Amino acid sequence: MKARRVAVAGGGWAGCAAAVELARAGCEVTLLESARTLGGRARRVELDGRQVDNGQHIMLGAYSESLRVMKLAGVDIQSAVLSLPLQMRYAPGAGGMDFLAPRLPAPLHLLGALLRASGLEREDKMALARFSTTARWMDWRLNTDCSVDELLARFDQTPRLIQLMWRPLCLAALNTPTERASAQVFLNVLRDSLGSRRKASDMLIPRADLSALFPDAAAAYIARHGGKVHTGAKVTGLAPLPGQRWQLTATGSALGGASAGAAQSPRGAPWTAEFDAVILAHGAPATAALLRTLQLDAAGEQLATQLEAFTPEAITTCYLQYGADVRLDIPFYALLDNPATGHWGQFVFDRGQLDAKQAGLLAVVISASGAAAELGQAALSAAIAAQLAAVLRRPELAQPSWSRVITEKRATYACSPGLARPANALPGQSSLAGLYLAGDYTAGDYPATLESAVRSGVAAAKTLLASKHA
Repeated sequence: MKARRVAVAGGGWAGCAAAVELARAGCEVTLLESARTLGGRARRVELDGRQVDNGQHIMLGAYSESLRVMKLAGVDIQSAVLSLPLQMRYAPGAGGMDFLAPRLPAPLHLLGALLRASGLEREDKMALARFSTTARWMDWRLNTDCSVDELLARFDQTPRLIQLMWRPLCLAALNTPTERASAQVFLNVLRDSLGSRRKASDMLIPRADLSALFPDAAAAYIARHGGKVHTGAKVTGLAPLPGQRWQLTATGSALGGASAGAAQSPRGAPWTAEFDAVILAHGAPATAALLRTLQLDAAGEQLATQLEAFTPEAITTCYLQYGADVRLDIPFYALLDNPATGHWGQFVFDRGQLDAKQAGLLAVVISASGAAAELGQAALSAAIAAQLAAVLRRPELAQPSWSRVITEKRATYACSPGLARPANALPGQSSLAGLYLAGDYTAGDYPATLESAVRSGVAAAKTLLASKHA
């Protein structure tokens, strides 16, 4: 039986995961990405001749689908990431805490971390133990979703524990402040990390750039299985065809580019092709805009409106280059942020401990960074350098030789309580039959993370494969 032709519009982690699953199943896959580099909101970029990521990421051992598709695409996980035990460690003397889980079976690793933790009073440790015990008893489920602030108050968490543990974890995982973040989604993340086997709570820090971590390998996998990858190709139009098939149009400075398996087209020429099905793997706003180019029925109109309701949240990463001999004592520290005093940074990573070619490069992350980004590049990087110098007690860090700030304004969406998220499959009898959705915004347990994107891409591919379109 001839393999079905499927287009995947969007070469982020969701689109790459969907395309790999389809190629594995024998479909003739065409992956299109408007940027020259695959990865979407988690990719490598070039700044002043340096290759860095558009945002520093941490993965978890619980990211089972991400790890599976990475292995499927040929990625050597052990060399691609640095695996660290669960930890929340602040620089000595910075007013924080030192929480480090030993490599013991669950839940002994959490008990060991709690008993050994410094910087927490007895009441803080009791509150943390109470939270874990109660959440397990509740099976990590709420009858009615609420904000993380409300959840923490309900569990009688101490102000210090909230400041040092729960708030930074919520910001890192959901990229949404605790006062408006979904408690149920937060519990889902904790369930699969803190509440699961010990290895699931491990923190995995990418050594390679984010595009090399999976999307580049995905492109090579697609090419090996007879598919095509077009970079520099922006999908500009969809048109329904008889039999729930679709015509897709893309334009760009070049269709093809340097990605493995890329098909070449004349520079700037429109590109049109017909497909048995299409997976839309852009973010929610871009997907809504593409749907608006169609004549939508009631179901399509409802979907487009739902996608337009997602509120974007920004993430900022500040890179600071020092001498190659500059090194942190550990791969990363948590930072106490206090915008009132100019302390915006929430985590600092020593990139040199991940990649020897980046010796002396520090990456400072600010989640939910809308207010920080308004300062501008120069002011924000100067403030962060001053924060590092003060917190780490190393005056030389106030004067980096080079610095740049990257703000992804639509890094995630606000993960608010009760947020309605669409399914991967669209209504079968609607005008959108034959289209599927993939992205971190689709229905699922997790917030907008790499794992959520990959899970959605895999689910979209499997839904398509189970339908009459494959």
